[in-house]
Amino acid sequence: MAFLEDGNHTAVTEFILLGLTDDPVLKVVLFIIILCIYLVTVSGNLSTILLIRVSSQLHHPMYFFLSHLASADIGYSSSVTPNMLVNFLVERNSISYLGCAIQLGSAVFFGTVECFLLAAMAYDRFIAICNPLLYSTKMSTQICVQLLVGSYIGGFLNASFFTISFFSFLFCGPNRINHFFCDFTPLVELSCSDNSILTVIDSFFAWSIILITVLVIAVSYIYILITILKMHSTEGRHKAFSTCTSHLTAVTLFYGTITFIYVMPKSSYSTDQNKVVSVFYMVVIPMLNPLIYSLRNNEIKGALKRQLGRKILS
Repeated sequence: MAFLEDGNHTAVTEFILLGLTDDPVLKVVLFIIILCIYLVTVSGNLSTILLIRVSSQLHHPMYFFLSHLASADIGYSSSVTPNMLVNFLVERNSISYLGCAIQLGSAVFFGTVECFLLAAMAYDRFIAICNPLLYSTKMSTQICVQLLVGSYIGGFLNASFFTISFFSFLFCGPNRINHFFCDFTPLVELSCSDNSILTVIDSFFAWSIILITVLVIAVSYIYILITILKMHSTEGRHKAFSTCTSHLTAVTLFYGTITFIYVMPKSSYSTDQNKVVSVFYMVVIPMLNPLIYSLRNNEIKGALKRQLGRKILS
């Protein structure tokens, strides 16, 4: 039952997700593609976590954060992808009121954690390249744990704000969401209550997190670039920059798509374009991150070869 009478209003008890397409043939094609992407995402990120845990040479702050980034990628993708896959198989994909809140909260939580972790990894590279003699002090186990806990607390607080806002909304009319998941913007558009104050507060916290993490990353890499340019050895420059390329690629992909969704004027792109970009940063990027780090990071490639060599020899 999609609606319940509540005084003079009809309260929505479930939402209908319209998904990516109505074409039955395209649904099958997209189901196969996204299922494969999701399987690669889960297996690739789990492999990254396992490799970092079992390889003693990867027990460094950078890979400590990378293992948690892989966990966040699994959670981020899992918050929307399984439901999206169901949408391709059923004619009418409904999600309960509570299920919608959980999906929104989990997507915001893992997305926020990813922002903070990318910033922490940039800070780690800044200390490693610009202050190598102080690295063991400034990136001690205690500081790494504090940065990690801070990332999860930030994710929890941001997700709480969005979830509380969702429960404050009054849905008394249409319940069809023109998206493949319970995104905040279409939910605001469906609400029949005055949400202006809550929307401003949520936008403020979301933008604050994005701007702070971008600022940390930008400042870190400005100092890194200055330090690298001052190096006299070409080999030293190459070695220093090679440790940053994987992280820079991941940052560019993640923040590039977020910028398209949240910075560009709504009139400059359609809802369908919004859906495509959302698929990229919520489904495709979590799959790409382990591939980027495994293909562009020599330490991870070396650790993987050693572990595979041991398996073969044993």
